[in-house]
Amino acid sequence: MKLYWSSRSPFVRKVMVFAHECGLASQLKLERTPVAMNNPNRGLLKTNPTGKIPTLELDDGSVLYDSTVICEYLDSVQQGPRLFPAAGQARWTALRRHALGNNLTDNLMLWRNELLRPAAQQSPQILAAFELKVRNALDVLESEAGALARDARTQLTIGPIAIAVALSYIDFRFAALGWREGHDQLANWYAEYSQRPAMRETAFVDQ
Repeated sequence: MKLYWSSRSPFVRKVMVFAHECGLASQLKLERTPVAMNNPNRGLLKTNPTGKIPTLELDDGSVLYDSTVICEYLDSVQQGPRLFPAAGQARWTALRRHALGNNLTDNLMLWRNELLRPAAQQSPQILAAFELKVRNALDVLESEAGALARDARTQLTIGPIAIAVALSYIDFRFAALGWREGHDQLANWYAEYSQRPAMRETAFVDQ
């Protein structure tokens, strides 16, 4: 399998963490693929019409895109316990946490894109809105950190993976935000979770 990949993309990192947790990382051939909102990768457009990464090309030539779809595919072919629970409350809890982590990451990336615009073109209202959304999500995660820690001891799911990757992206691109202040339980959970081999093997690199 070929994964169109970047060491800077949080959604690529989510797929890589997932693949490591499933024991499938060694089966992925990584194809470095730079993308940018204002500079589409024309080569990638031939494979993925949205021009986004991650994109997974399977051995039969078929293509999957969107990090959630790719993770679900990997979950379907792995041999261990499923990281997307099949049914019941465990499934909805995992999917809700996954959505929270994903949407936090979306807001962080959109916030960063606004900050990358020339200063005179940046919107203070938009910047303030993204900061409010990010800080609000962190407050919610702080209230849920104890449950995250308890659940992680019984069954790893896609939810904590998405949340941990989002927090790692804050460290990577928004270190000045100081997200740990006032979020002691969340910071403690993340400090422990980030020591998992899957996280250590997939650290962001700005290149």
